[in-house]
Amino acid sequence: MGKSGVGEAKAFGKVLSEKPANAKGLQRSLGLIWCPLKGLRCKDLRDNVFLFTFMQESGKRKALDDGPWKFNNDLMVMADLIQIRNFIHGVNTILRYIASASSVSNFYGQDAIQAAHVDQWLEYAPLILSGSEFEAACSFLDGYLASRTFLLFSSGTGQRWESLRKSKKYQSLVRWFNSVAADYAGALDEVTSAYVGRRGIGKSPAPSLKEKMPGLKENTSGHQIDLPGAKVGEVCVRFAPEPSGYLHIGHAKAALLNKYFAERYNGRLIVRFDDTNPSKESNEFVENVLKDIETLGVKYDVVTYTSDYFPKLMEMAESLIKQGKAYVDDTPKEQMRSGRMDGVESKCRNSTVEENLSLWNEMVNGTKRGTQCCVRGKLDMQDPNKSLRDPVYYRCNPDPHHRVGSKYKVYPTYDFACPFVDALEGVTHVLRSKEPFVRILLRHKKYEGAEKKATTFANRIWLEYADASVISVGEEVTLMDWGNAIIREIKTDNGTITQLVGELHLEGSVKMTKLKLTWLPDIEDLVSLSLVDFDYLINKKKLEEDENFLDNLNPCTRHEALALGDPNMRNVKQGEVIQLERKGYYRCDVPFVRSSKPIVLFSIPDGRQKSTSIGSGA
Repeated sequence: MGKSGVGEAKAFGKVLSEKPANAKGLQRSLGLIWCPLKGLRCKDLRDNVFLFTFMQESGKRKALDDGPWKFNNDLMVMADLIQIRNFIHGVNTILRYIASASSVSNFYGQDAIQAAHVDQWLEYAPLILSGSEFEAACSFLDGYLASRTFLLFSSGTGQRWESLRKSKKYQSLVRWFNSVAADYAGALDEVTSAYVGRRGIGKSPAPSLKEKMPGLKENTSGHQIDLPGAKVGEVCVRFAPEPSGYLHIGHAKAALLNKYFAERYNGRLIVRFDDTNPSKESNEFVENVLKDIETLGVKYDVVTYTSDYFPKLMEMAESLIKQGKAYVDDTPKEQMRSGRMDGVESKCRNSTVEENLSLWNEMVNGTKRGTQCCVRGKLDMQDPNKSLRDPVYYRCNPDPHHRVGSKYKVYPTYDFACPFVDALEGVTHVLRSKEPFVRILLRHKKYEGAEKKATTFANRIWLEYADASVISVGEEVTLMDWGNAIIREIKTDNGTITQLVGELHLEGSVKMTKLKLTWLPDIEDLVSLSLVDFDYLINKKKLEEDENFLDNLNPCTRHEALALGDPNMRNVKQGEVIQLERKGYYRCDVPFVRSSKPIVLFSIPDGRQKSTSIGSGA
């Protein structure tokens, strides 16, 4: 580089030293290096480290190979001009160069072996900073520090490190981290506040998404979420509610997130009604959902319906049957669920294509035989993800549809229809919330030392019939370990309650409700129970002298009731005593073996009259 280049570089260094108005943008492009040395001030680094950086000028990249740079207390002074041919790059390479040229005694180790240790930890550092290897790296470091006081590289800052400091899992690593954090607290805070990006502590300053993707709309809320692989102007998202009820808070979250991404990437938002269950859906819900979406301020490009694609979806299902990739199954629902849980193939899985097509036609025509069948995908019955064990693609339902009337008697499931329709409509990104979601709760609330269990929350739950029979429309009840809910509708069949429809009211007061209800989520992982109560051998408290013992024997001393239990009960061991809420204590006689065989629980008498019901939770 000629003298003019040197002059430009010196001038550039001077401009940086004078803290120009666009200093923040320049700082982001400098790739600054920091070493935690006592007495080293962040200001000295910010103003004086201009080594091996690039500047953009008039569309050309120029190498900045000049600029005196120094560390505080005259630790290092460099005034040599480094020619472009001698340019070096890479964080670790530059760190080694700085350490080698430093006037600080033993900065790069006292001998070659210590220098090699420094190099070793520099190469290992990226595993600690980010990535899926974080936990394994922490375990390794914790073991390394168990018999040592120091590590040869500086601590990190960030959300994962801050969480680590509160952990009891890596005590040696936490001790080291806290020591470094205490010794260099001031310098760490100053560097963090000056150079760390807003998206998360510990992340290096980098070009913003707007800088990398021209046309991206700025987010002024202070929180930025990006879509992987998204391109401005090409993003298409969809909000797909089922028209079987009114919008709740979960729907609002999904709708607003889709709105956010559509606007952020100048993309499209489709509102698609997943109208695949005619028994539960109506035009009333469609109209109210659209009104609620408007109230939320969500602007969409088009409204579509899954029912618009029924002909193509039926063609797809029939094609899969002909290819031997799907089959028609008439296994009873409970037996099918049990088979999926246990990985047992249905007897229908090996039916011929002709047999499957014959039953498919029965389904299409809505015959009695057809209503006993469903179409299942032929995937893998040993898949660890049980939802992928031959999932249901199509069901038969003769109820009229709110849009197309009685034209169809078969309807696709959500998981079968959505990917197909997404592809037809050009959807690029699908946002799916993790529902049902899981919360960890204490097994017995009054005992702090109790173990914990996972509780699953879902939009469909089981209640005991005895509880359901005393609930009124409009009544607010408390779902234990969840919160309040308001009952909006009670459905019956010949006087028998079949379903309650309600909405969560989590801000409601538990003290104001009369009914505190136990419940279970309507999920496939529920286990079958056999609750056994033992009665007295004789039916009188005291026999008179002239009474015959045999005349007073209780004809039935064992009462058994079938029940459902939460998935945690799979872990109950034989002989273990557990408490079922609002039921009492039970001893496990037969533990969980497989889904088709119930867990047998013997009631432990407490002198009070009890009754068993269909739903139980440990």
